[in-house]
Amino acid sequence: MSVHLPLPVPTPSHEIAPPSALSEKNQTSYDCVLEHFTAVDYTLPNVDQEKAALTVDEKFWLSYECLLRFLRATNWNADTTIKRLEDTLKWRREFGIYDKITPECVEPEATTGKAFLFGYDTRGRPAIYVSPSKVGADESLRTMQLMVWMAERAFDLMGPGVETLALLVDYADSTKNPSFGLCRTTLDIIQTHYPERLGLALVAHLPWLLNAFIALLMPFMDPYTRQKLVFNPVINENGLFRTTADAEAWDVDSISRVFEPDQLIKEGWNGSQQFTYSHCPYWEALVKLCEERRSSMFVVWHRMGGKVGIKEWDVKVAVRDETVDARVDVDGALTENGQLQS
Repeated sequence: MSVHLPLPVPTPSHEIAPPSALSEKNQTSYDCVLEHFTAVDYTLPNVDQEKAALTVDEKFWLSYECLLRFLRATNWNADTTIKRLEDTLKWRREFGIYDKITPECVEPEATTGKAFLFGYDTRGRPAIYVSPSKVGADESLRTMQLMVWMAERAFDLMGPGVETLALLVDYADSTKNPSFGLCRTTLDIIQTHYPERLGLALVAHLPWLLNAFIALLMPFMDPYTRQKLVFNPVINENGLFRTTADAEAWDVDSISRVFEPDQLIKEGWNGSQQFTYSHCPYWEALVKLCEERRSSMFVVWHRMGGKVGIKEWDVKVAVRDETVDARVDVDGALTENGQLQS
């Protein structure tokens, strides 16, 4: 039977540890950045004063983990981190993350299934599938808007302790080079505005003709991004692996597997999910899933104070626990003394 809907956020099979304590030096850097953005009179620099105050969405985005991601990307330089965060806050406004890049805006680009969210890797990272063969040569801006929207939705679907996503690119049936400008822009956005958000980029069925194109892109990739790339990963009945050695050495107790078969689609990736992209049911379900989860996180975040620096971990754990409690309540309401209630 074909599957047309995205998969819900998984419940991890093992205990996930909360964020570890920072060293004294790193804590000092973090405190400096936090103090900057939580100052009573803080406003974004070089912005119209009527719009310079941080919005609720921006305060929500400036989580404890967000500040740490930018700090790590700058080697814990507080001043550089503040500058990069402010540049990204302005970029998010200009790109329209909160008001322009809506489901209605990007939906026309999504109808072909050129990019979609489905499944999670063994670390709980949401997977974004991309089919370059379905991307037209004149779609750079529109495609970029869709990809950014998909990434933002992937962040909505990350469970506690998950901060990165998995990107799965299938070059099957692709007979042309992708737009170099689109690839450059994508790299720039990822490296500048989404530091430490790409967990893994798996590129399957890469034809040798594209090797030269990839070589041209490599100089524009920072070392952190480059090490996330895996070309032509090994896929067998046990799942997806980075290398042949990982696949051959795998057993039920090893951690070398990247995707389990039931989290991979069959077409192009040899998974066990008979997923077929059917736009209307898929799109409606994805938008609803993400909106409900983001709304739940906002409610918890407001309850925790609704301010800069709240931990994503605390918010997501609370949402997870409340979801579990709600399921227990529903299940309990269905039965009484072992009898099904109407």
